Amino acid sequence: MITLPCVILVEPQLAENVGMAARAMMNCGLAELRLVNPREDHLSAKAVAASSNAEEILYQAKVFSSTEEAVGDLGWVAATTARHRDQTKSVLSAETAAADAALKIQSGISCGLMFGPERTGLNNRDICLADAIINIPLNPKHCSLNLSQAVLLVGYEFYKTQADMGGRQFVTNNTTPADKSLVLKFCAYLENLLDDCGNFRVGEKREKMVINLRNIFTRNQLTEQEVNTLYGVINHLIKPKS
Repeated sequence: MITLPCVILVEPQLAENVGMAARAMMNCGLAELRLVNPREDHLSAKAVAASSNAEEILYQAKVFSSTEEAVGDLGWVAATTARHRDQTKSVLSAETAAADAALKIQSGISCGLMFGPERTGLNNRDICLADAIINIPLNPKHCSLNLSQAVLLVGYEFYKTQADMGGRQFVTNNTTPADKSLVLKFCAYLENLLDDCGNFRVGEKREKMVINLRNIFTRNQLTEQEVNTLYGVINHLIKPKS
């Protein structure tokens, strides 16, 4: 059963770049690597070292003599390139391409993500084999990407379609978030102390000052331990000096 897109590197020039691309694939949970006429041995010591424990992808990689052969069994291919080369194609962001690939794979359509040589990128003959173009917008003054960086960016977008990214998390370690009643009780304690020391001298300004003070503590998600720490600090400050 098809579950992941394959990565196709067309005429990669440096073995270490192939190794780093394999590492990027492993980071993103991708497994199938296809190579079209690699200039250097993808199983060389340089490639294996650069893969950083992702050498299993290199050992299982398939080598093809042409791009046509490499994509022949695929139902949908997206070509990563910064230049459209005047061809009529859908141009997708990496995020959209990943979402499209995920949907097609769910429908049983095999997919491929294609990347060109480090120096020149994909040529017209390669791009015309693709169903869509992936464009990664970057700083116009410096938009060149290393091969493995491009694989990582596109691969990560696909990984996001498969993994529970968790969103935002609030890690409290050995304490728990303080509920509003605990925070407001502390605020009332502080306000009473400020009343006693004459901080709220101008009566008509008191309400606004109290609201501003409470906002300091309520907009930050305090833990019970932090509230207790604040009590301790204030109690120490108001303690009579011996």
